Amino acid sequence: MEVESAGIRTAIPISAEVREYLARENAERYLKKTPESLDGKKLDSYDLIVTMEERHKSIVSIKCQECEAKTVAWNIEDPYFLEHEDAERIYDQIKEKVRELAESLPKAKSGSTAKT
Repeated sequence: MEVESAGIRTAIPISAEVREYLARENAERYLKKTPESLDGKKLDSYDLIVTMEERHKSIVSIKCQECEAKTVAWNIEDPYFLEHEDAERIYDQIKEKVRELAESLPKAKSGSTAKT
C-alpha cells in the first residue's frame, strides 16, 4: 500500500511541534523534509483521498471533479496555529483516524500497491 500526503497550501513549514510529536510516536520516517502541494499530485490516480476539513474536500472536488466520490473529510481542525495542548489533542485524533482507516482497508496481497 502506498500513502502520500499533500496540502492545500504549502507556504508554511512543518512545525517543530509536529516533528516532536512524530519523534515521540517513533514515526519520524513518515515526515517529509518539506510540505507538498496538491497541485503536483494526480488526484484521479488515488483510490482514496482523506482531507482534514470539509472545506479541503471542496477544494479537492474543484481540482478533480471525478474525485468527489472517493474523498472523505475527517472534520479535524488544522492544529498548526493551536496552543500546544490543543494541538496534541488534534494529533491524537489524527492518529486514531489513521488507525481506524488502516484497520478498515483490505489487506494488500504481497507485491500489490494501492494509492491512498
